[in-house]
Amino acid sequence: MLGEEALAFDDEGRFFAAFDRDAPAAMTLTAQLAGGRTIDSPLAIAPRGWDIEHVNVARRTGGSSASFMRRRQPELDAIWNARLEETGAQGWAQDFIWPATGRISGRFGSQRIYRGEPGSYHSGIDIATGGAGTPYVAPADGVVVLAADDFSLEGKLLIIDHGQGLNSAFLHSARLYVREGETVRQGQHIGDIGSSGRATGPHLHWSLKWRNSRLDPLLFTGPMR
Repeated sequence: MLGEEALAFDDEGRFFAAFDRDAPAAMTLTAQLAGGRTIDSPLAIAPRGWDIEHVNVARRTGGSSASFMRRRQPELDAIWNARLEETGAQGWAQDFIWPATGRISGRFGSQRIYRGEPGSYHSGIDIATGGAGTPYVAPADGVVVLAADDFSLEGKLLIIDHGQGLNSAFLHSARLYVREGETVRQGQHIGDIGSSGRATGPHLHWSLKWRNSRLDPLLFTGPMR
């Protein structure tokens, strides 16, 4: 167990676990041995320095309209259900590669504070490349658990399960080349970069989640070369 999360072993006795951006300063890794004895291993979690911008304007208030939420809720349900799927993929154990290369126009964890009130932080990495139609590839092996053509915010959305509860999401695509249930291999062309959905210009938004924890893709790939 990591905190309250039960961890699953693969056939070689390995497991994957990760910490959310806003994880507490300490958690406990607990192992129950075959004989019943329990071992607790305390973990200290050092906070990172995030790109925080303080602005002297009030945060915009007001929620989404009822008509928008009638369309949006089924999309949120589809995303939630896709991320619950367990496909047995083994990509989580690989060294991840960048799905595309280019200027990083948005960094994971960046956030605005509106007169002391925090806004939502950026949940992935934005990669700006040569423009719409630029190919992007699978960063690791996996199985497609969602291939959506026209979501209201994400546009053409692709979610790939890498196994052990780890999944990648790719937003704003111009075109998808894989279907739900399809197995993909690291480096395979899976989509083209675009600006579908709510996007100001062509870019690839890549996010990683382990269960309910949002993770920085940069920690999986290292610096872009």
